Amino acid sequence: MIRTNPDWRVWLGLALTAAWLMLGVIYISGVIGWRQLPFIGADDLGSFLEGAFAPLAFLWLVIGYFLQKKELEQNTRALQAQAEEITRTAEQAVIQSEKMAASEIHARQGTFLQIANNVRFSLGSISGLLYLSSHSTREEDGTVTPDEMSRLFSLQSAQDPDIFSRRLLETHAQMDDPQEQFALFYGTKVRARHSNNFIYTFERLMRRAEEVDPDFMIRDALLTGSQGFIYRLAKRHQDNAPPELADPGQTGTQVNF
Repeated sequence: MIRTNPDWRVWLGLALTAAWLMLGVIYISGVIGWRQLPFIGADDLGSFLEGAFAPLAFLWLVIGYFLQKKELEQNTRALQAQAEEITRTAEQAVIQSEKMAASEIHARQGTFLQIANNVRFSLGSISGLLYLSSHSTREEDGTVTPDEMSRLFSLQSAQDPDIFSRRLLETHAQMDDPQEQFALFYGTKVRARHSNNFIYTFERLMRRAEEVDPDFMIRDALLTGSQGFIYRLAKRHQDNAPPELADPGQTGTQVNF
């Protein structure tokens, strides 16, 4: 059981009450007399008791007011402390939620980067097929031999998914004729299929990157790589291609071996 010391106002009230009662006893003994007290009329006795105890009632009313005020102040401070604690708890909850959200984003980004690495090799294979289609039929000295093409595919599948993208960028930059540049991507239905497949796969990768990266840093990194440049070139030529070549639904996006 918790014991609390009474407030000093209570002690003061008790002391004044005792002193007032002592004065009452002295007054009755000296003025009225204890033997005469039972014979006092009801009206006079009521007036006497009213006058005797009214000051005490007023005294304890005042003391009760101050005690209640003190208790209210304590309750107010307790409520303020509770409110501060609730505020701190809410702030901690917000911080915890932000940390959990950040952890979730990091986990999603980690998963995305693993997927993106596989997709890069897939894009490397698609760009290799486009490079094969565009260079195996070229009549100038730049024709790639089967052995060289096999070596390039080996490098692409082993360690360098961007090798064909760089080769296509070099070829595109060396061409002065816009028609030749267009033909590199959409000169035949086979090249159109590879270009559409590259665009389709890269755009799916871009959408997934935007979902896991609100700042779009991963998306920008993808667009500024060699595969990103190939995507933008292919997209530009796709916009100028006839419908039968620009539409992936007509050309298809997969190669049937």
